[in-house]
Amino acid sequence: MLLLLPVLLSGLVLGTAAPASAHAVVRATDPADGTVLRTAPRQVTLTFTESVGLLTDSFRVYDPGNHRVRTGPAGHAAGRSDTARVTLPAKLATGTYTVAWRVVSADSHPVSGALTFSVRERTAAPAAPPSEQTENPATTALNSIARYLAYLSLALLLGTAAFVAYCRPPTTAHLRTPALAAAAVLTAATAGLYLLRAPYEEGTSPATALALSSLTRTATTRPGLLLLARLVLLLLAAACAGLLRTRRVRLPRRATLAAAAVLAVALSLTWSASDHASAGIQVPAALVSSTLHLLAMAAWLGGLAALLWTLRRSAAPAGLPASVPARFSRLALASVTVLVVTGVYQSWRGLGSWQALTDTTYGRTLLAKLAAVAALLLAAACSRTWTTRLARAAAPVRARVPEPATGPPLPPEPPPAGRAPVTAVHLLRRSVLAEAVAALLVLALTTLLTSTVPGRAATESARPAAAPVVAGIPTASVITIPFDSGAPGGRGRVQITLDPGRVGGTSVQAVVYGPDGGFASVPELRVTLTLPAQRLGPLDTRVTDRGGYWAADSFTLPVPGTWTLKATVRVSDVDQVTVSAPVRVTR
Repeated sequence: MLLLLPVLLSGLVLGTAAPASAHAVVRATDPADGTVLRTAPRQVTLTFTESVGLLTDSFRVYDPGNHRVRTGPAGHAAGRSDTARVTLPAKLATGTYTVAWRVVSADSHPVSGALTFSVRERTAAPAAPPSEQTENPATTALNSIARYLAYLSLALLLGTAAFVAYCRPPTTAHLRTPALAAAAVLTAATAGLYLLRAPYEEGTSPATALALSSLTRTATTRPGLLLLARLVLLLLAAACAGLLRTRRVRLPRRATLAAAAVLAVALSLTWSASDHASAGIQVPAALVSSTLHLLAMAAWLGGLAALLWTLRRSAAPAGLPASVPARFSRLALASVTVLVVTGVYQSWRGLGSWQALTDTTYGRTLLAKLAAVAALLLAAACSRTWTTRLARAAAPVRARVPEPATGPPLPPEPPPAGRAPVTAVHLLRRSVLAEAVAALLVLALTTLLTSTVPGRAATESARPAAAPVVAGIPTASVITIPFDSGAPGGRGRVQITLDPGRVGGTSVQAVVYGPDGGFASVPELRVTLTLPAQRLGPLDTRVTDRGGYWAADSFTLPVPGTWTLKATVRVSDVDQVTVSAPVRVTR
């Protein structure tokens, strides 16, 4: 399993190199995007689908000459944590203003975008001067690696502890090294997440992670406080384990187990309180469900890794006491029951409708996870079958009274009670290894779900907005981008048309061509635009399937410049590719 770790991490990082999708999406804006106002507004207010956190630079407002406007500090509307508001100067000149915003979703992911409004008449702003990127690829990649390492090490640490406490293997010395390694990796990953928190939220370089202002600001945010709490819990657990190991303090077994259970629940809460469960509907029930889901996942998957390591270390032909895999089988069954109950609730809460199961990225990722869980359950059923046979083979037999020497010959001696036959142990090792591989996939997909917009929020954000009126002669921009997902039949090109390709309201049409040059039907297509020089975007065009082609009737390009047009083409339920190309937007 350890050999699979580098491959797993590489796949996860490469597969999630783009900024993580956030839970919060804009529900409404005041002023509305693209509107022309008779009088200048005194403030800009954004309303989101959940509560959001604000940054020191959450709003950047640019006037018609593309100069930054002095604004008041960002804040919330009175009593509304799901809003972001900024105060504008008393007098605004005639023309079009661009508002770039960036906030932090309640599930700890940053989300950004832009809108425009015009005072008295619509104008076009000149090209923007070079500035910073919207996202820093190095920061995003490092943050993703730390998140996956934290999940993996938590599962291994808690699962090993549950395996030792409940399954009671005859020796635990071989599990000490992986448990200590998991604890060390979890501590290091948590510290890394705390250091990277401010650069990740602001989209800056990892070099700013050690700035005193970044560290102190992170300590005042909810994600930062939860990370600090996780570090304190880990250091406290390490100190207690050190005292117990040196025998300076002795606790009854029940007290030790109770303390370990409290620690496991507290650690799990530092995850639950910072992901999708902390926002949306039924938050208290969702927090309980998410915590139980994480604990059950760790007990099953981490315990599975401990069982596999124990089977590898068990000497043959003596083998392993059959009671150990039998106990783990019962532990796994209880964990699966909890996972099913909490998983059904979380799926209903995140999806909101059956249609979202196939129409949203969250739903499709959930389907992939369900398929992986089905494979895991199949492997677990095989393991349970061999465990039952081992238990029967290891059951003590009733003693037989020897017959006289003149009687029939005595039957052969049964295998020693409590020991597994060599063949059965070998087959059990194989089935447990298959479980471990499927478990890694389940863990990866679970981590991806925490950074994907839930179907309920994605459906709400996809509602069409009113299209602004644009005057002038349209001039279309046509961009053709080849793609190759690496899957069979996954090659082709996507042709995207912006009509007109200039500042203001525009329509977007996209056609996907297959490898044979003909029209191709794909399950999903997403088209976004980003202006790195102005730190605007990504702006989602929200194209929808029109039966053979994809289109959005209303989309606003706020300022001219060289934009990066990015298309994500999903060619199957599990294969997708993201390609990009520059596009020039004129006045």
